[in-house]
Amino acid sequence: MKNKIFTGLLITCGVVLGGAAAAATPSATMLSNTCVGCHGPNGNSMGPASPTIAGISTEYFMEAMEEYKSGVRPSTIMGRIAKGYSEEEFQLMASYFSKQQFNRDKDQNINAKMAKKGAKLHKKYCEKCHEDGGRSSEDDAGILAGQWMPYLQFTMTDYLSGNREMTKKMKKKVNTLKDEQGDKGFEELWHYYGSLK
Repeated sequence: MKNKIFTGLLITCGVVLGGAAAAATPSATMLSNTCVGCHGPNGNSMGPASPTIAGISTEYFMEAMEEYKSGVRPSTIMGRIAKGYSEEEFQLMASYFSKQQFNRDKDQNINAKMAKKGAKLHKKYCEKCHEDGGRSSEDDAGILAGQWMPYLQFTMTDYLSGNREMTKKMKKKVNTLKDEQGDKGFEELWHYYGSLK
């Protein structure tokens, strides 16, 4: 009789402790839901100040979050948010967002003439890393095609001002673009990326 009671207590404790341990690690969906306010449902941004992060590569997501957490990447609020998560939680979110479909159906005021010029500039200066017209997340590059144009402009301003560090390869291409095309070249690129569906 004592063995049955003892065994029953062990099973009960195992269930209780197991449930508590399971509750201690939130699911990828639960963690990712905290991003909806800025990055939209499933990572598809509804506003021009925040990027769409659906379809982002896990490596790019992890790198971005670690940079926000350490303060290397400038932000308005992401640095404070990132400090609240562990590396394991970043990995869960990265896996979740990498599997989401990027929705490019955004209502942006596109200048077709500028977008056409931007397509040529993309091919010359950006395609090597931002493949498939900026749609690819391969090579751990950010997705440009279909992003909000103001977000792209804010990000490039951070790069050009030195607030955000560019890779050597990117810096060389960006400086060449600026020297050869001026600020208008960047604007044409934004129209190109904004026009892609």
